Amino acid sequence: MKIYTKKGDSGSTSLIGGTRVPKHHLRIEAYGTVDEVNAYIGLIRDQSIPGSSEKLLKDIQNCLFILGSTLAEDPKGSKMELPKLRPADIEVLEKAIDEMNDELPELRNFILPGGHTIVSYCHIARCVCRRAERLAVALEEEEGAPEQVIPYLNRLSDFLFILGRYFAHTLGAKEYLWAPRT
Repeated sequence: MKIYTKKGDSGSTSLIGGTRVPKHHLRIEAYGTVDEVNAYIGLIRDQSIPGSSEKLLKDIQNCLFILGSTLAEDPKGSKMELPKLRPADIEVLEKAIDEMNDELPELRNFILPGGHTIVSYCHIARCVCRRAERLAVALEEEEGAPEQVIPYLNRLSDFLFILGRYFAHTLGAKEYLWAPRT
């Protein structure tokens, strides 16, 4: 199979189901941003990360592929049976958030991203995940989004925030607190 088809040279692409849409279509923006989150999570996973986070991050990447394919599907024109996210996928994130958060000092201030490269990657992934979530919400308002997509992205961004804090704590990196102007 060739990687290039030249069908996209005109500025359009196909959804799963065959419907062609412009490459700037909200659905394409949404699943493209999910792909971007997935790439950043891969970058985090490729670091020397503490604890048993590598397997969980790989599982999250698999869920993001499911989520992306769900968003890439034409809701009216696809007859393919694609895997779907399940409520249990969100529960995995919630459990991980709770376990990491139990080990962290209480957060009483906003924190500035940074302190360690791995922590910064987590914050970048979190920001991109929030953008994916905003696009999924816009898609929901415009033409509907598949079930579990918005809650998963919402919880994933929370997970990435706590993961950054957890890595900072585990690596002994300084958390920089936001100091509002007075």
